[in-house]
Amino acid sequence: MHPNAALIGRPGGRALLATPALILDLPAFEHNLAAMAAAAQAAGLALRPHAKTHKSRAVAARQLAAGAVGLCVAKTGEAEALADTPGLNSLLVTSPVIGPSAPARLAALAARVPELLVVVDSPAGAAALSAAAQGAGRVIGAVVDIDPGIHRTGVADAAAALALARQVAGLPGLRFAGLQCYAGHAQHLEDYATRVMIAEMALGEMARAAAALRAAGLAPGLLTGGGTGTFAIEGGLGVLNELQAGSYAFMDVEYGAVALEPAGGGPFRPALFVDARVISANTADFVTLDAGFKAFATDGPKPKPLSGADFAFMGDEHGALFEAVPLGSLVTLQVPHCDPTVNLYDVIHVVEGDTLVDLWPIEARGRSY
Repeated sequence: MHPNAALIGRPGGRALLATPALILDLPAFEHNLAAMAAAAQAAGLALRPHAKTHKSRAVAARQLAAGAVGLCVAKTGEAEALADTPGLNSLLVTSPVIGPSAPARLAALAARVPELLVVVDSPAGAAALSAAAQGAGRVIGAVVDIDPGIHRTGVADAAAALALARQVAGLPGLRFAGLQCYAGHAQHLEDYATRVMIAEMALGEMARAAAALRAAGLAPGLLTGGGTGTFAIEGGLGVLNELQAGSYAFMDVEYGAVALEPAGGGPFRPALFVDARVISANTADFVTLDAGFKAFATDGPKPKPLSGADFAFMGDEHGALFEAVPLGSLVTLQVPHCDPTVNLYDVIHVVEGDTLVDLWPIEARGRSY
């Protein structure tokens, strides 16, 4: 049993948490789910949240209950961990699957999910997925990935997308399901106009690919992509029919600096935090917290104490809070980057005010294989 489980439902129990603890503000989280569902509906887009953000069946089930048509995952291991989420009917693996075991694992997984979709960006990848699906007696939907300009994954252009889609359509065990184009390099750019420019360029190539496919008799049913940083842009471009946003559910310091809408700001509230504790107060300028590199992602800005004080990392287990806070005090910090921070924890502590409401397991933690 988790050491904080006994505090569930106890008024004031949050102050007694074993720390560091990953905290989800339930009212803010529920607001964010409703806000993105409304935004997607207003734009005429289906919402398929990316579960690489939270890696949790409990979070995923609530997204589905709020109107999501399915889930995205980044890796085969995440797909295996989340396939049994209540209400899940469609699951999309958004990164190409290459390797000796992953295609067969996905083919086996197809028996647990009504619709399994997997991104492909190479003839070899499509052939391996076909062989695995055929061997398992299953049909997997193959989604051709288009490079949005970041050169991370995806075929280069519309002509390459058409060629790969034609191959997929002829392979046993596969059906051509559509196209993906995700401009990941645009999501955290603070300037709205710059994100508009990148989104237009990326989705322009997707639109050309879709037109070529329709002309060839291979109309793509799924046109999926987009994210939290571009949700307000891509809905108005008329290319996508599905949105893959993920971070909107939690938000973080990095997204807090991004103008999500033309006038600045955005409809989502900070919902994900880490509660840490002051474990030493022997220095005049700062106190020491029990949260360091092992408690927060370190690929972006620093954690943000809600008090407004400054924070600095002091090693794996420790951080400095530049504020006079009594020994033993609980300190709440907004996480710098939600996805990799979540991956450092086993459970999410769901809170309302000072009450611990529940503990939600992070089943896909570490499932990057």
